[in-house]
This record gives sequence, C-alpha cells and structure tokens, in this order.
Amino acid sequence: MATIKPFRALRPREDLADKVAALPYDVMNSEEAREAVKGNPYSFLHVDKAEIDLPVGTGLYDKAVYEKAKENLYGFADSGVFIREDRKALYIYRLIMDGYSQTGLVVCTSIDDYLNNVIKKHEFTRADKEEDRIRHVDTTNAHTGPIFQTYIAKESITGIIEAYKAENMPCYDFVADDGISHTVWVIKDDAVIERLEKEFSSVESLYIADGHHRAASAVRVGVMRRGAKPDFTGEEEFNYFLSVLFPSNELRIMDYNRVVKDLNGMSEEEFIARVAEKFRVTRYEGEGQLKPSRKHTFGMFLGGSWYELEAKAGTYDESDIQKRLDVAIMQNNLLHPILGIEDPRTDKRIDFVGGIRGLAELERRVSLDMKVAFSMFPTTIMDLIDIADAGEVMPPKSTWFEPKLRSGLFVHTLD
Repeated sequence: MATIKPFRALRPREDLADKVAALPYDVMNSEEAREAVKGNPYSFLHVDKAEIDLPVGTGLYDKAVYEKAKENLYGFADSGVFIREDRKALYIYRLIMDGYSQTGLVVCTSIDDYLNNVIKKHEFTRADKEEDRIRHVDTTNAHTGPIFQTYIAKESITGIIEAYKAENMPCYDFVADDGISHTVWVIKDDAVIERLEKEFSSVESLYIADGHHRAASAVRVGVMRRGAKPDFTGEEEFNYFLSVLFPSNELRIMDYNRVVKDLNGMSEEEFIARVAEKFRVTRYEGEGQLKPSRKHTFGMFLGGSWYELEAKAGTYDESDIQKRLDVAIMQNNLLHPILGIEDPRTDKRIDFVGGIRGLAELERRVSLDMKVAFSMFPTTIMDLIDIADAGEVMPPKSTWFEPKLRSGLFVHTLD
C-alpha cells in the first residue's frame, strides 16, 4: 500500500511564484531555455537548466552545470526569493487548461514503494538521462522537479481535498503565459494530513504518469545515501522523493502523433497499396484535418490529402494489452514492416509531435521536411494502468500529458 509523507518545502514567496514557475527541464533545449528566461532572473530554469548561466557551448553534463544549479537554488533561498516552510505540510495543486481542471496532492513518496513496485512504471529509462538527474539531485541535495503520478480515483480522498480547497485560501493563484491556471493550497492541519496519509495507506498502487527518469534518479540517490549511512532509520528525507498524485479520472492524455521523412523508396500509390493490406484506407472528405475519434483508427496526411486508416480485424491481438495499443498497431503493422522504422527511439527518419501543437502542425511538417504524417487516437489512462499492472512497458512516445506541471513551486531537500 502507498506511503505518503508531508515535507518542509523550499518554495517561492507568494509574489514571485508566477515568475519562478517553469516548464519541466526536458521539454526544451538550452537555446529555448535561454530565450525563455530573458528578463526573468527568477525563473526556475536557472536551477533545472543551469547551463543557461554558463558560456554557450558548455556541455550539458559538465560538472560546472550541476554546481551552478546548486549555487542558483540556494542563492534563491538566501536572497529571499524562496522561503522554507516552517513545518511539514502537504500541498494541493490544481491546474486548469481550456476549462479542464485537475487537482493533485503534492507529497513525498517512498523509495521503498518504488523498489517494491507499489509505485509502478510503464517506461524504460536511459542510462545517460538517469545519470544526469542523479548528479543534479546529488549535487543540489534536492528534488527540484515533481514526479507526476496517478492512482485509481478514490472518492474519500477527493472529498477531503475538495473540502479543504473550499474552506481555505490558496497561497498561489496565477495564470501562466500559456493561459494555464495554477493554484496551490498549503495543508498544515495535522488532522487533515493524518486523514490523507491513512486514506493513501489503503491505495494499492501508484503509477508514474510522467517523470520516469527523475523517479529512478531520486531512488538511486536515496539508495546511495543509505549506503553512506548504514545506521539510517528510514525516516531521513533521502528515503522519500517529491511527487504530485492525481486521481485517474481527472487526467487527460493527448494524442502523440508521428511524422516520417520518406516512403522507404515507394511511390505514394505503392505505399497506399501496402498500407491497405492491413488497414482499410478511405480518403477523408471532411473539413480540416482528420482527428481519429475511436481506437484502432488513424489519420494519414500524404500528398496534400488526409486519409482515414482503420486497422483490419485479425491484424493485431486484442487480448494482448500491449499489442492492442494503437501506438503498437501503428508500429507493428506500418512503421516497421512498410517504412522500415525498426526502433522509433533511435531512427532519425521519424519524429513525434505532441497533440498540444495541433494537427495543422503535421501538415506544416509534411510541407517542410517530412513526407507523411499520422494522427493518433490518444492512449487512455486505463491503458497505462493496465500495462503497468502487468509489468509491461508502453511503446515509445505513447502518452502526452497536458497540462504540464510547473517546476519550482515545490522543492524537496534531502536533509
């Protein structure tokens, strides 16, 4: 069962929260981050992407980057940009995007729950990305970005959170430049904290939605700290890592679409004929772009026209929780056998476009540097949970969560 703990957050003072809050470090490159912080010395990108404060060309994994991150983080604390919570607390974090609201609980979760698979995963991690965040956590002595997790919605938990929101004023309430609303409440009431801890103690599993590398790295650092302190009690802060827990019924996964550079030597007619072997192919006569409305259907933009593809019965295994995913059907029946893309994680001929960018972006890419695009029906949160429960992994680029959690609103230090 799941363990959650309150913690004394290092967090921005109220009047600077909107300036500190930043998108996660892994959704932009260094040049984009440098542009994003212009005129804003408070942006948390100065911590999460500290290379922006070093000479252009400094290696992303240079020791100086991690030292600069530490300097900037504690510089924020020393200058009063950040405050230290006076006692351990939990936090409620609500995001609203285009009228769609989701509310999570900011907590510390247990590295033992991760190691014992109470916290379940659905992605492989890359060693280089893990090593980067290990060095970041270890050098800054802090978890600077929360792990986005979910759990099967439980009315009793939702009731406690909603009642607290209704009866208390938020500490932060702002709308970011992208129009997304961020509101945070601090819970210091011991009775409420104990009720939430008790409720989560009967939650069988937590599921990482986004942040597998950050989670794995936080756990690795915790295990390293245990090794350096053989008499650890299990209560030290390094035994826990920063997470935001959202109920499954409030999460929204957007489509994660594909664009490919060429037709693997085929003409458009030859390519469509090959696709038709496993998909029903129909030219789309509607307005605008084709957005799939149900599972096992796909949009294809080729030669200036949209087509609807529907996977034929018998071309995939509906009883296999992984192979029945649309991203797997697309990979196994089209991208690999027809276009020759064996590993979409490493093949330079394929790129991925998050649904937040819209389907017009697929048309733009095809007109610019790609030959064909595919619009996808979004993976569901229950698909993710089923995969994680079975101990399987999702195919690459299966999920695109929106809205993105902001980094910098909560920092968990390891001592």
